[in-house]
Amino acid sequence: MFSRTILWWLPLLVCLLVLGGCQLQDSPQESGVVQLTLWHGVNPPANRDVLQELVDRFNSKHPDIQVESLYVGQQEQQTPKILASIVGNAPPDLLWFNPTITGQLVELKAIRPLEDFLAKSPVSDEIDPALWESMQLKGHIWSVPFATNNAAIFYRPTLFESSGIKQLPKTWEDLRQVAQELTRDTDGDGRVDQHGILLPLGKGDWTVFMWLPFMWSGGGELADNLSLTTAKDVNLVNQGAIAALQFWQDLVEDGSAILSLPERGFELDSFLAGKVAMQLSGPWVLGQLQAMNVDFGVLPIPSQARQVTSVGGENLFLFKTAPQRETAAFAFAEYVLQEEFQTRWALGTGYLPVNLKARQSDTYQAFVKQQPALKVFLEQTEYGRSRPIFRGYRRFSESLGRGIESVLLGKTSPRRALEDAQQRLNLIFR
Repeated sequence: MFSRTILWWLPLLVCLLVLGGCQLQDSPQESGVVQLTLWHGVNPPANRDVLQELVDRFNSKHPDIQVESLYVGQQEQQTPKILASIVGNAPPDLLWFNPTITGQLVELKAIRPLEDFLAKSPVSDEIDPALWESMQLKGHIWSVPFATNNAAIFYRPTLFESSGIKQLPKTWEDLRQVAQELTRDTDGDGRVDQHGILLPLGKGDWTVFMWLPFMWSGGGELADNLSLTTAKDVNLVNQGAIAALQFWQDLVEDGSAILSLPERGFELDSFLAGKVAMQLSGPWVLGQLQAMNVDFGVLPIPSQARQVTSVGGENLFLFKTAPQRETAAFAFAEYVLQEEFQTRWALGTGYLPVNLKARQSDTYQAFVKQQPALKVFLEQTEYGRSRPIFRGYRRFSESLGRGIESVLLGKTSPRRALEDAQQRLNLIFR
C-alpha cells in the first residue's frame, strides 16, 4: 500500500518541482516584478470570474506585484496538491482554503504567522471580531478571512401559512412543535408527503457544521478551557452535545424530520418541491433560490441555552517563501481585507463581507434591502462560532460525523454515540 501511494505521488511531486523551478527563475531581481501564485477552489465558475476581476484590479494598481489566480479544484482535490507542494518545496504564495486546515499547515511549518503584518495594518481593526477565532492557534495568527457566511434555517412561508403557523420558532421547543405541525398528509392518501424539516445525513463535515450550533446552543463546549490546540483535548461527551443529539433524534422519532440522502444534506430538491418546509443552509444558496422563483424566508437557528451559529467561509494563508515574496503576498491579503474588495466580492457572490466598513457602506446596505434574507445572516454574525482549527480536525470531524449519523439512523443513543466517538479520538490522538 505504501509503495503504491509513493508511486502515485511521485509524478505530481516532479511536476510541482518543475513548476517551482520555473517560478524561481522569474525572480524579482531579474524582472523587477514579484510574481505570486494564488491557489483557490472558488466555485461556482461565476464566482471565479468575480475573483479574477478583483485580482486583475489589484495587478493594475500594483505593477511591481503580479498575482496569478489558479483554480486547483475543490477541497478534496486541493488537499493532496497542497501537501505535495509542501513536500516538493514548491508551494503557492497564497492559499484560499477552509481554516480547518490551519493545524496541519502549522505542524508542517509551511505557513508563516501574520501578527507582525497585521499589527502594522489599519485594516485589522475592520475585521469582524467573530472571525478572529478562525485565525488564531497556539498564540499566533495564521490566516486572514477572505469571505464569511453562517448557517441558518430556510423556510417556506406558504407552507407555514397553510399550516396556520403565525410565529417563527425561537427555541428548540418551538422548532419541534412547528416541525410537527408542518408534517402533513396534503393529498389525503393517508401518507405523509410534507415534513417539517430536513436534517443532513452523513459522516461528512457538512453534517458536523450544521450540528455544532445546536451543541453550542445547548451550552456545550468541545473543551473545558474553551481553547483547543489539539484534537486530543476534545471532550465530546458534554451535556450540550448530548442534548443537541437528543433533540435531532427527537425530531426524527416524531416523524417531523426527514433525512437527506447520505452526504447530500446541502441539496435543496425537497425544499424546492415543497416536500420539506425547513432546511439548514447558508447565504450561498440565495441566488439559486431567487432564480427558482420560489417563496422562502430565513430564520436564525433556534436557541436553547444561548443564541449561536456556525461560521463558515475561507481564509487566506501565506506560505513561507522569502521575505520579499511574503511582504508582497501580504499586500494582496491586505487588499482582500479592505472595504472595496469586500463590497465588490459580496455583491458579486452573495458571501458576507468580513470588513465591517463594507457591511455598513451605502452600497452594501442598498444590496441588503434588495435581499432581505441577508439581514438574518448579518445579525447572526454576532453569535458566530468557528469550527476548531487544530491539527487533526479531519479525523475529529469524521469521528463526530459517524456518531451523529448512527443516532439519526436509530442505531444507538446520543450518549453512547458520543462516547464511542470520544473513544475513537482517544485511540487516534492519545
